[in-house]
Amino acid sequence: MLSRFLDLILAELFLLTRRTATWVLMATWTLLGLMFAYIVPYVMYRNGDDEGPGTIPSMLPDQLTATLLDGYPFFGGAIALVLGVLAVGSEFGWDTFKTLFTQRPGRGQIFAAKMIALGIVIVPFVVVQFAAGAATGVVIGLLEDVAISAPSATSVIQGIMAGWMVLAAWAAVGVLLAVATRGTSLAIGIGILYSLVIEGLVSALAGSIGVVEPIVDFFLRANAYSLVRPLGGASSITGDSAATDGPGAFSGPFVDETQAALVLVAYMVVLLGASVWMLRRRDVD
Repeated sequence: MLSRFLDLILAELFLLTRRTATWVLMATWTLLGLMFAYIVPYVMYRNGDDEGPGTIPSMLPDQLTATLLDGYPFFGGAIALVLGVLAVGSEFGWDTFKTLFTQRPGRGQIFAAKMIALGIVIVPFVVVQFAAGAATGVVIGLLEDVAISAPSATSVIQGIMAGWMVLAAWAAVGVLLAVATRGTSLAIGIGILYSLVIEGLVSALAGSIGVVEPIVDFFLRANAYSLVRPLGGASSITGDSAATDGPGAFSGPFVDETQAALVLVAYMVVLLGASVWMLRRRDVD
């Protein structure tokens, strides 16, 4: 039984890693991270548009975790959502679920294997970006002729774990939408609308409408930012004013990091649980 389940996981890993879309999404995500964490700030610095203190130090390798994590709740969430949609929704579009479900094992085991494979694939999404960020920081340090020091192993490990958790939670949203809509296009559209418009606008209103804040405390975006904040993300390094700028702006409300981690885990459990329930109860036609 265990051997067969491991074979299922390996088969799903083979499928995900052979899809061009997986690598396109990872390349896009890595480039987005480098663009907004390093390239744009460095170009602005060189042009004299952003000469505030700490600009170059924040882009050096020792600040790797703090510099990269800000992009995970916003840009990373959108990329992971699309990855989750494609991992499951494509099976409906290609009618491959019909073939899978007429063979053993059951639907629950097939879904579990897919989710484990998806979780494994998310790991290089984080590790590759961290490696690219470290290399970019070294290049910037050499160009500016400043001292370069490596980040602590603890901060990097914590950053990778936090980044994985944020991406995995958003991927679970994509999985649920794919199962609910039995496809990819509508699921991606609804997911992007939810992440950018609903969570974004309601979070922005939290500061001016008190009744909204308790709701925002349980939003995926708010808890993702709260999780990365103690590791240097959000506003803990650059100051609260910096958190209000840019397309991924978030100035609160923040929650305790323990609550944030528990809420993200709850999102994964509930969303994936609802997904497998629908997958087992409904016909695939």
